[in-house]
Amino acid sequence: MVRKSLPSMRQRRLGTELRRLREQMDLSVTKAAGLLGSSQPQISSVETGRFAVSADRVRSMARSYTCSDDALIEALAEMTGGRTRGWWDEYRDMLPPDTLDLAELEHHATEMRTASVIHLPGLLQTRAHAHAVISDVVPALAPHEVEHRVSYRIKRQAVLYGENATPLTAIIHEAALRMGFGGSDVARAQLEYLLHMSEREHVTILVIPFGAGTFPSSGQGIHYLNAGVPSLDTVQLDTDHGSAFLDAQPQLVKYRTVLDRMERCSLTPAESRDLIRQVTEAT
Repeated sequence: MVRKSLPSMRQRRLGTELRRLREQMDLSVTKAAGLLGSSQPQISSVETGRFAVSADRVRSMARSYTCSDDALIEALAEMTGGRTRGWWDEYRDMLPPDTLDLAELEHHATEMRTASVIHLPGLLQTRAHAHAVISDVVPALAPHEVEHRVSYRIKRQAVLYGENATPLTAIIHEAALRMGFGGSDVARAQLEYLLHMSEREHVTILVIPFGAGTFPSSGQGIHYLNAGVPSLDTVQLDTDHGSAFLDAQPQLVKYRTVLDRMERCSLTPAESRDLIRQVTEAT
């Protein structure tokens, strides 16, 4: 095993899942170490993400904990090694770690669902729209900090392009369409971009109209990242203090249910495009 610094959210999640498997067997760290021919500090370090662990070692640990879910075992094995190096590493000294964690999770996601009421999803924002929104955060950012965050947000959108584009379902309230961030020219270009993206095969945009009435989680943006195995999914919530990541099973079930109900409140994709066009023409 190799000592790591600043483990990513994804690597901490691997340790959390290995700990859950151990606890389901009612094994203490000491007993698990004896079972695996390891030491108590090593097991603890793996479970907190402080040490990298090989894919074969993860498979051995999972089977020693009598896990019989082959899909889960292989998904855990794929999460091994150090922090995935990607384009986001160039921002390591510029942005908070949880911001980089989001890009890494999106990179590995098999499907994404996002919901927003006031702000449009970051994955569907134009550069001008993102600049207008980020420039208005509190406390105010220096101009170079704004540019770093804008470029990072735009680069995240790479997951929506290419042969291996990640499917995205975006639930957007009509209010977000009408906010007009950045002025009429920026707002119109943003709406036209939404229409363009809605025509892409792997992007589904669903609009909740004002007439839909109440719906769950109406004041909170939700980003749900599928990992291929439901128990390894992650929910990311935007807060004034940064990203909050949730992965407990009751939380995952809750937010899957919330998103399902929000989709049922939404217009169809075709109806959503019609409403976006109407708002665009009125902007």
